[in-house]
Amino acid sequence: MTDFLTGPWSLDLFTAVNLVLVAAAYLAGVRVRARRGALPAWPWYRTLSFLSALALLAAVYLGPVAGWSHTFFWAHMAQHLVVMMAAAPLIVLGAPLLLLQEAVPDDARRRWVDPVLSSRAVRWLTDPLVTWLLFAGVLLGVHFTGFYDWAMGDHDAEMFIQRPLMLAVAILYYLPLIGSNPLPRRPSPAVKLISLGAMMVPEAIVGAVIYFSPFVIYATFANSTRPFGPDALTDQQLSGAVMWALVMVIDTMWMMVVATEWFSAEEEKARRMDGEMAAEQRAPA
Repeated sequence: MTDFLTGPWSLDLFTAVNLVLVAAAYLAGVRVRARRGALPAWPWYRTLSFLSALALLAAVYLGPVAGWSHTFFWAHMAQHLVVMMAAAPLIVLGAPLLLLQEAVPDDARRRWVDPVLSSRAVRWLTDPLVTWLLFAGVLLGVHFTGFYDWAMGDHDAEMFIQRPLMLAVAILYYLPLIGSNPLPRRPSPAVKLISLGAMMVPEAIVGAVIYFSPFVIYATFANSTRPFGPDALTDQQLSGAVMWALVMVIDTMWMMVVATEWFSAEEEKARRMDGEMAAEQRAPA
């Protein structure tokens, strides 16, 4: 652990500044929304969720995890898992699109925000089948083509293509499945659960192939100098096993979130129907 913490650190200023700016923009939106007065208070758990996502991104893109990500496969795998399966859904649960809709002036909302959020392009991009295919395609394409070694060997490709791509497709994937962001159409709870269950398939494939491979798949890690820890093949097998097992746990957790939202919505519908029936019974004949 000491060797890990005292080894290479990544303190990329570009990443740090952008994370701070995004956090500041979100908090500013919460304050602006609060000044409008007519809306109920912004839920604290949404702010906590969004800021937690940014903290996770900082944890894997700044500091020792990022510093060792070109030496140990497990460090780079940790980045991918945190970004695509934890930070992205937490961003969605922070409801940034709903915050934007409620924080901007009414004229800007009617002229720009609402038309974009209800547009055919957004409707298509947030279709569960499309988002599943994008997520699975990027997951498989990044790991099983020359893209991985190319991005690992090119700082700009990793910084401006690989990282934004993986975060963007993950956010798109979770956007119609969880949270309260305004969208043109939301899938049924059953479709949400099916999508999350089906995502285990490509994730398990990636983990299994990496684990069972008899050779080191990526030249970046095969040629890296390792000051401590396992050899390259053992490192790869460990990473594959962790991904294979961990994604099942994480996917199950998000399925529980969807199920909880489903049950809450049904309970609210039942209470509303009971209230309407009670009002009808009290009404004079």
